[in-house]
Amino acid sequence: MSKKFGRVCLVVLDSAGIGEMPDAADWGDAGSNTLGHILESRTVNIPNLQKLGLGNITSLKGLAPVDSPTGAYGKCTLKSDGKDTTTGHWEMAGIILKQGFPKFPEGFPPRIIDEFVTQANIPGVLANVPASGTEIIKRFGEEHIRTGKPIVYTSADSVFQIAAHEEVVPVDRLYEICEIARNILHGDDEVARVIARPFLGETADTFKRTENRHDYAVPPPAGNLLPLLKDAGLDVVCIGKIASIYDNMGVTEDLVAKNNEQIIDVTIEALNADSNGLIFGNLVDFDMLYGHRRDVEGYAKALEHFDARLPEIFAAMNDDDLLIMTADHGNDPSYPGSDHTREYVPLLAYGKNTKQNVDLGTRQSLSDIGQTIAENFELRIEDGVSFLNDI
Repeated sequence: MSKKFGRVCLVVLDSAGIGEMPDAADWGDAGSNTLGHILESRTVNIPNLQKLGLGNITSLKGLAPVDSPTGAYGKCTLKSDGKDTTTGHWEMAGIILKQGFPKFPEGFPPRIIDEFVTQANIPGVLANVPASGTEIIKRFGEEHIRTGKPIVYTSADSVFQIAAHEEVVPVDRLYEICEIARNILHGDDEVARVIARPFLGETADTFKRTENRHDYAVPPPAGNLLPLLKDAGLDVVCIGKIASIYDNMGVTEDLVAKNNEQIIDVTIEALNADSNGLIFGNLVDFDMLYGHRRDVEGYAKALEHFDARLPEIFAAMNDDDLLIMTADHGNDPSYPGSDHTREYVPLLAYGKNTKQNVDLGTRQSLSDIGQTIAENFELRIEDGVSFLNDI
């Protein structure tokens, strides 16, 4: 197999959007700009991302463009109907959703909840409203402990989330009832993900979600990038929540990592190991801890921490490795509410032997990333325009 790069490492900075898309107002997100507004909040020290060309993509306060970026830079349009994790990641793999997954802004109707209560053999549910995960356990956690009723909630995304105290509903039992919900939610009710959200603590003031979260995703259509690579005999090494996003389709190795620090560590370990194909990770804290919780300063510090560790990733790369960094959607922490925002996402590509100072422009879709990876291994996915020859 002839290929330009021996391996591709794809790192998703979860929710790091770079400015509103033309249709942002239709989604209630006019004026959103995740990275832009974080950089406006104070001076954010991210020299390595700056050298790669992050400030060359668009005007960002305090992050001047550099004369000769060491990488290729651009931004991607989210072409699909959506602005959530599944939509963005599926599009990277070549799946364009013309109709988004169903959402339940008023909560789930009785036909779903009643069937769930019956099949799961539970005493009922609490909440059943769109909400922030941390706020919903503060509001209903003590009642949950008293009654044993799981907390069911959703968001602006297509999700059915079940929160339960680990000492009231053991984690294995929570996973079991999530699987029941997943089996119920099909057809017109087929949400993108059912998510187990266990927590611990004694009172509303001390409740804290644990790292035993588990996602139950809709299986993606066949022919996407991951099984294509696997079927060609290539490694598909997934880090953190990546495997669950694709319902383990095409995954050859699923490496556990629960937060940004662990994901960076495991990415470096994967780069130092022998592999041939794709290393794929998602830095969840940007979205989960700082975007949804509207924590601008926390987001800024997380960007600085990631930037400070980038040289370790560079050092672990082989001479013929390619690093691609992007995001899956926006989640502007300065924006009202607690939901994702409809934004372009940054695109940075770097390798020790790639071309420097390459302007990749505004890509028509995140699927251009998947097509680039596929073409490198002499494969092709259904959608996307490769930029392999440009770098």
